[in-house]
Amino acid sequence: MSQIFFYLTLALYSCATVAYLAYLIRTTPTLATWASRLVISGFIAHILSTIHRFNALGHLPITNMRESLSFFSLAIVGAFIFFERRYRVAILGSFVSPLALLTIIVSSALSPGVEHLHPVLKSSWFWIHTLLAFASYATFTIAFGVAVMYLIQQHFLKKKHFGALFQKLPSLETLDDINYRSLTVGFPLLTVAIISGAIWSEQAMGSYWIWDPKQTWSLITWFIYAALLHGRLAIGWRGRKAALLSILGFIVLLITFIGMKHSITW
Repeated sequence: MSQIFFYLTLALYSCATVAYLAYLIRTTPTLATWASRLVISGFIAHILSTIHRFNALGHLPITNMRESLSFFSLAIVGAFIFFERRYRVAILGSFVSPLALLTIIVSSALSPGVEHLHPVLKSSWFWIHTLLAFASYATFTIAFGVAVMYLIQQHFLKKKHFGALFQKLPSLETLDDINYRSLTVGFPLLTVAIISGAIWSEQAMGSYWIWDPKQTWSLITWFIYAALLHGRLAIGWRGRKAALLSILGFIVLLITFIGMKHSITW
């Protein structure tokens, strides 16, 4: 049953992504409506797949790369639904849904891995750490998506190209505000995730900080977003600079999440 819901999720996310990408080309509100319905349906199917997997394993399915990528996709879609409802920016799905789809496609191609739970993962701090990390990563994905939108919209303004896509994209002020709000949500989540991860490391390895590659890259990610948030609050960084740093932070985040998969977390 878990696999049935998983592949249903994959199909619904694929259809939603096609609809969102088509919305970039055609100014049809119906496309946005159907894309939203499809992505919400996929999100529900994804939750049901995760619940069935949880019941089968006896723990949340986030202990190997296949499961983690799937859960990351779930978190991205959940964050997108929240921000899309909050700001009524349907076109955000055109930039975020392909990321969620790509993540779950990669997940489906990977081996399920070992089914049993490793002893070092049998800690409540591990679950707190990973859930907070996924939540922060998802909100930073939204920041990345709106940063890309910001740069495109700014390019249109500079070139005085006021075509259909320009009309669909939100104003620079709205995009900058969404970027800021996603940072103010994601950064505290990441901070607590790192702290809880250090506590888990002390329980599992006997030390709060062992300079494991994932710990190190998580700290680098934290410093990038800390610098960005500090720059916005104290120096007044806005617009293009904030967008570029959001993109840089997301690239480092992906290195942390995917590139460092052989660390103690996975």
